[in-house]
Amino acid sequence: MLRWTTPRTARGIAAPFLFTLIFVSLAAPQLALAQVKIPDEAVLDQGEIAQLIADGELLEKEGRWGEALTHFEDALRAFPDVAPLKEKVDTVRRRYDVSRRYADRSFVGGMRNLTAEQSVALYDDLLAKIQSNYVDSPRWSDLAYRGMLQLDAALFDRTFRQVNMQGMSEEQITELRRQLWQSAQFDRIQNRFDARALALQAGQIAQAAAGMPQTAVVLEFISGAAGSLDNYSSFLTPDQLNEVYSQIEGNFVGVGIELKTQDEALLIVRSIPGSPADKAGIRDGERIIALEGRTVSQLGGEKAADMLKGPIGSSITVTIADAQQNARDIVVTRDRIEVPSVDVVKMLDPASGVAYLRIASFQKTTTRDLTAALWNMHRQGMQALVIDLRGNPGGLLTASVEIADLFLDRGTIVSTRGRSAGEDFDYTAHQAGTWRMPLVVLIDENSASASEIFAGAMHDNGRGTIVGTRSYGKGSVQGIFPLGVAKAGLRLTTAKFYSPSGQAISNRGVTPDVVVRNVAKPLEGGAILESKTDAALDAGLHAALTQLQPAQISNRAIGQR
Repeated sequence: MLRWTTPRTARGIAAPFLFTLIFVSLAAPQLALAQVKIPDEAVLDQGEIAQLIADGELLEKEGRWGEALTHFEDALRAFPDVAPLKEKVDTVRRRYDVSRRYADRSFVGGMRNLTAEQSVALYDDLLAKIQSNYVDSPRWSDLAYRGMLQLDAALFDRTFRQVNMQGMSEEQITELRRQLWQSAQFDRIQNRFDARALALQAGQIAQAAAGMPQTAVVLEFISGAAGSLDNYSSFLTPDQLNEVYSQIEGNFVGVGIELKTQDEALLIVRSIPGSPADKAGIRDGERIIALEGRTVSQLGGEKAADMLKGPIGSSITVTIADAQQNARDIVVTRDRIEVPSVDVVKMLDPASGVAYLRIASFQKTTTRDLTAALWNMHRQGMQALVIDLRGNPGGLLTASVEIADLFLDRGTIVSTRGRSAGEDFDYTAHQAGTWRMPLVVLIDENSASASEIFAGAMHDNGRGTIVGTRSYGKGSVQGIFPLGVAKAGLRLTTAKFYSPSGQAISNRGVTPDVVVRNVAKPLEGGAILESKTDAALDAGLHAALTQLQPAQISNRAIGQR
């Protein structure tokens, strides 16, 4: 089992496809409608809430489930106690889960072909791992109920119907739903064996009434049970499991671009330097509008992103549109991509010796990459360091602990607590190999999980200055468990973590010592243009110089950055 703290798959469905919400991670799908701006203290406004719900429902009607989910999750973060928003998040998450799995080739081409016995064995394996490892004692009736809700959501999905329910009328589907719910006796479910029996019963009913494969039914119960536990536990298809491993290792096979969905296109957030996409001339900010001659609007964002996957050495033709809407076809050959976790290293102010580095994620190579960067900047005269964790969704727990240990010579780094004694652990710092230069850490609302472990350790141990905005507040640890059937997996919350002061991170985050928000300017029509100046980085440099020269703040250095 691997211990993983990222809120959401950082590179999502395509390799890499961003979801961060975190989620978060987790970069989330780009919103075409209302971009939810989360104030520090949202004031309950029924009119605003009604508008948020209406905007999200427009996305639902268009079948843009990923964007709708991001929209409602952001709205719920702004108004956490509004019941209709909670209901929307749950409902849309189920629909998104179905659409995502049925756009996943490893699911459609492999898992759906399991026999009924194999699918039940898979469900049993998943339930056993939940029973043994989940952070809280599972309520089996709730898991079974959520499985039925997931199946009910699938019955409304167009692709699910095409694959599993051809020829059924709306009246027949309504009757099937009635039979399923009428037969389910959730109050009698006392253990995982009862939950398994209910899924098997539902599969038999669906097969008898509609000729639906029992496997399709059981797979919905599997997904519903895992996804209902909390926001971070989930069932992983074979491709999704492989992608998690790729994130941990820091490499993957693909074309080398990070994406967000947009209207009728895939926005290229980043073309990874040295990747096939970069070598083919694909640039940040451009858009993919078609793949193999089929438009993204025809394919849908999930399926289009999935098409970018493929074996090493295979090729795909993508149609790229630049900022001027000029389109060109490019053939890109997939290759193995190495993704550095420390992706920016530079001297921020050479005259004062202030260095800067950005950690994009915490993976197996992070300690190695960071150590190399530190020695490189040391040779350039580093006297103080700014570490940028903004937008970092997290990653390996052990990587964040190792990085924190580089800057602390004593004290607690983080504590984890779970249902089993094996999950209770206090991670402490060691004196050997400690870097003692003045330190500044930049965080924002998308700094999550492992990022919060590092920032919380620095904050509570009085090691440097935390600058930016309050972090995301994802304070749980997930284990990655391979399942015994079909090469699938389970991401399962096994513990919660606490800062050195004993502060729970969940829903609280890390509060910076210096709060800085980037300025945003309104444009015509209400659009928002982010300031081109990096106020948080300026404040970080100021804090570093303050630690170096308490009585002599170098305004010249800030102005010339």
